[in-house]
Amino acid sequence: MAARECYHCKQLIEEGEPHDCWTTTEAALTAELSDDLRDAWDRLRETAAELGEQRIYASHNSIMFARKACHFFVRPRKNFLELCVFLGRTVRSPLIVRSDQSSRTKVYHLIQIRHRDQVEAPLTDWLREAYELQDVLAATRAPVKRATKTAATKKMTKKKAATKKTARTRR
Repeated sequence: MAARECYHCKQLIEEGEPHDCWTTTEAALTAELSDDLRDAWDRLRETAAELGEQRIYASHNSIMFARKACHFFVRPRKNFLELCVFLGRTVRSPLIVRSDQSSRTKVYHLIQIRHRDQVEAPLTDWLREAYELQDVLAATRAPVKRATKTAATKKMTKKKAATKKTARTRR
């Protein structure tokens, strides 16, 4: 039988065989890691799992850690693990390669992990802070107050509706 090579994942696919290389797994993303990076990944995942209930899933080229929203994710690279942590503040540290505002309330921080020993405080503290940030934001978020129509606004709305009605009847 004829086979073709997928141009995305370079996997050989037999003719007629279903193939979806966009659905990836955690194991597939971490399969080619060096021993040091594998140890660092295992420790990072273990630390993250201890934080509490969350979803850990692979998405394209990242492994996401989320409750309602993603609080951090890991991109396995050839020479390091790229960790992106979402915090409610900007942190200055030599460990952080880059940080920038990702939304009104969150700042992302990129960290390169090359060895298992890097997965300790303050990094583990930042992971916990990111995990708990969702609760903090939910507690501080003010309820949306809907504007009530004043008498003048109600009068204007009725006037506009009457104008549209007469315009339709003239046609």
